[in-house]
This record gives sequence, C-alpha cells and structure tokens, in this order.
Amino acid sequence: MTDTDTTTRTADWSAWQESWDRQQEWYMPDREERFRIMLDMVEALVGPAPRVLDLACGTGSITARLLARLPEATSTGVDLDPALLAIAEGTFAGDERVSFVTADLKDPQWAARLPYDSYDAVLTATALHWLHREPLAALYGQVAELVRDGGVFMNADHMIDDSTPRINAAERAQRHARMDQAKAKGVLDWAEWWQLAARDPLLAEPTARRFEIYGEHAEGDAPSAGWHARVLREKGFGEARPVWCSPSDALVLALK
Repeated sequence: MTDTDTTTRTADWSAWQESWDRQQEWYMPDREERFRIMLDMVEALVGPAPRVLDLACGTGSITARLLARLPEATSTGVDLDPALLAIAEGTFAGDERVSFVTADLKDPQWAARLPYDSYDAVLTATALHWLHREPLAALYGQVAELVRDGGVFMNADHMIDDSTPRINAAERAQRHARMDQAKAKGVLDWAEWWQLAARDPLLAEPTARRFEIYGEHAEGDAPSAGWHARVLREKGFGEARPVWCSPSDALVLALK
C-alpha cells in the first residue's frame, strides 16, 4: 500500500466517524453535553487515567472524547456490529491505548472475551435501549462484577417517565418538528446513513453482515431513569441516580 493509499484510508475512516456523529446529532442535539457530563464524572470519581470499558461502543464515539479529554486513559471497546467496529478500528488504528472486542452482550459469557477482569469505569450511550428490561437487568449484574470498588458505570440513553404522558407527547412533537426541519436541509437519518455505508467499498461487506445480525432496527425498552437507578442498586452498586437529563433522555450514574 502506498503512502497515498494509507492517507486515503485514514481519511475515509475519519469521514465516516464524523458522518456518524452528525447523523446521531440529528436525533440528539444535546449529545455532546451528555458526553461532557459523563467525562466530568469519570474524572471526578476515578481520576485522570482510568481504565474504561466502552460498552456497545459503536464507532468509538465515547472513546474518542475520553482520550481527547483524558489522554492517559485506556479504553476497551466492545460491540457486535461489524460495520461500526470497522469504523472504530480504522479510526484508532495504531493507538495502543485502545483495543476492541467483538462480543454479543446477550451472550452470558461475553465478558470472558475482555482483556481485563475489572475496570475503573464502564460507559455506554444510546445503545442499551436495544435491550428489553429482563436482559438489560441481567447485563447490569454483569457490569457490576466488572466495575472495581469505587468505580463507576454510566448509561446515557432514551429514558421515558410514563407518569407524565402529556409532557412526553408535547416534547416528542416538538422534537420531531425540529428533526423534520433539519431533514429538509439535507441531514441524513439512520436509514439513509446505512444506505451510504452499504455502497462504500470498505463498509459494504460488514454492513451486509450487520443487517444479518440485527435486521433493520431492533427495538427494546426505554424505562425511566428511576428504573435504571433502582435496578443498578439491586445488582450491586452502592449509589445510583441521574446526573444529567433532558426532557426525553437521561444519564444515570452508578457508583460501586
């Protein structure tokens, strides 16, 4: 491979990483704010050089922001999606602080694939809503075993409080109206982003495998932040509560 080919390949992964971020921001315009709070709490509770597990890491969005903020950190990304992992691996190729593991979080033995038995912090965002309550609760039990004493787990995701249906409906209507306005200006949605990935020579094959695994889109549950905090305490964390929220989403932190 020539130097030009190497540069092109690196630029392609960078472009895909950026494209993924823009597509996700269409759904979550406050995405960077939740990442900022997440990393604030990592630094506050486990220090500037944590060993981190990026759970359901996707393209490595959390890892990228972790290393930019805390360059002495290390990260293990775990995911099953071959296309998003291809982007992550391409983005962080050559960075010894980062490693990736292919594993299915529904597999009871997924944690055995990890390079470490314990982590200072386990972080995840906009991923675990793919799971229903029962497997999610089981996963929280496994996460509690991976987090060291004094370590943290954080999950930023869509969390719905069913006790406020009128508030929820109004928020959803406004959010979707704003999304429609952005879409009219050319923003890519989820389906369009994957259509582009399927046409890219580097991503076509892993994208096809990805759809064999997941189908078009898996829908799990979106229980309230209170549910997440309660279950995390039941599964072995000493403290748990939201540390950030928007009208539709929350960041729940659990301290071991």
